[in-house]
Amino acid sequence: MAQLVESPIVEESFALIDQEFGPHHLTPAEYAVVRRVIHSTADFDFKHLVHFSPGAIAAGVGALRAGCPLLVDVTMVRQGIASMVQRTFQNPLLTAVTLVERAAPGRTRTETGLLQGLTQVPGAIVVIGNAPTALLSLCDQIEAGATQPALVVGAPVGFVAVEAAKQRLAQQRIPQIRVEGRKGGSAVAAAIVNALLVMAWQQSP
Repeated sequence: MAQLVESPIVEESFALIDQEFGPHHLTPAEYAVVRRVIHSTADFDFKHLVHFSPGAIAAGVGALRAGCPLLVDVTMVRQGIASMVQRTFQNPLLTAVTLVERAAPGRTRTETGLLQGLTQVPGAIVVIGNAPTALLSLCDQIEAGATQPALVVGAPVGFVAVEAAKQRLAQQRIPQIRVEGRKGGSAVAAAIVNALLVMAWQQSP
């Protein structure tokens, strides 16, 4: 496998984050994820906001190496990971909001597209960086036994339904990387996926 080379600016940024991060109880893999989130946001609050279910990183890394599809909620998340996906395993990449032309009655377009995507790739890695309604619908599908994602990255941002959606995700018995509270966003979700892609690539023979 070819070596993934970070730019000098990224490497310098990582070094500065390492100096400022301070004491923590994260594993090396968890730290790699959180450090990339902080690099994308310049916000050290994420040191305390990113939560990992047991085995979540291993599940995500294994799924990526196996070519598992990625189902993301919005175009900004797709744009944030597309380059790293192409540089590594070239996993199929579906974007919920572009899978449908209009919203179903009583649903948002992203939520509608996510439900459509789950029928196409029910075992995908699902990445939510924007739409809490999509995350709530995903939880409905998991609870109904209609889908079993390989991993869920739950990082929607905002005020309406965001914290409730994350609390619902926390109750699901599936591998998940979750950003607590109101913070999150497409850049955060993309950073989490990119960190997993780098780890998966580094572990490949």
